[in-house]
Amino acid sequence: MDQSRDEETSFGFRTVKTEEKARLVRSVFDSVASKYDLMNDLMSGGVHRIWKSVFLDRIGPRPAERLIDVAGGTGDIAAGFLNRADALSTAKDKPPAKAVICDINYEMLKAGEARADMAAFGDRLTRVTGDAENLPFPDKSFDAYTIAFGIRNVTDMDAALREAHRVLKPGGRFFCLEFSHPITESLQKAYDAYSFNVIPWLGEKVAGDRESYQYLIESIRKFPAQEAFAARIRKAGFAQVKYENLTAGVAAIHSGWRV
Repeated sequence: MDQSRDEETSFGFRTVKTEEKARLVRSVFDSVASKYDLMNDLMSGGVHRIWKSVFLDRIGPRPAERLIDVAGGTGDIAAGFLNRADALSTAKDKPPAKAVICDINYEMLKAGEARADMAAFGDRLTRVTGDAENLPFPDKSFDAYTIAFGIRNVTDMDAALREAHRVLKPGGRFFCLEFSHPITESLQKAYDAYSFNVIPWLGEKVAGDRESYQYLIESIRKFPAQEAFAARIRKAGFAQVKYENLTAGVAAIHSGWRV
């Protein structure tokens, strides 16, 4: 007898049937796709751009590498990866870097494809509609795996981490940027007050969708703390797992190596 229909998981602060979560998450990002980049700037005051720049610093893109950016949405990380690899002095002596954006949400991929800054990459940047828990790529296909503000939305986080390990080459690097848990109680209280009052209001006024942004805030609160998430990365098979807090833990970068 199939027990999966009886299993439940979180969708923000709600409990839903496991098989329903992917559809619910997809509906959220269908709704917010056209305003996604603008809302990120408004919600964070532009700080998300600093976080992503630090994230790319830690990745250290190099020519000839192949990246998979999972839940890559409109393409900030993939574009930054290619630009940084191209800027290295050794780039002219090696094949160019390439990137694949893999996202379960077609509307997010479309929004990214419409960005004027993406056209210059040509066929070095490809987009694939795919599920983080069942990536449509062979084993040992990529030099680097990134997921930025996406892993908290997958139904089975451990399955997604195992897939990350599977598609990386030996010596490949895993990097995750995600909202996390502030390291002081006073900052947590201030962050909660801002998140639950301001962000859904912005979602309603700018994106015309309060409910989706309410879910996004709730999903952040349900995400594991830094050490707990690091333990899950190790369990998936990664070595040298570590994390770095950004803005006192409002966000964090987790990383590991496939050996």
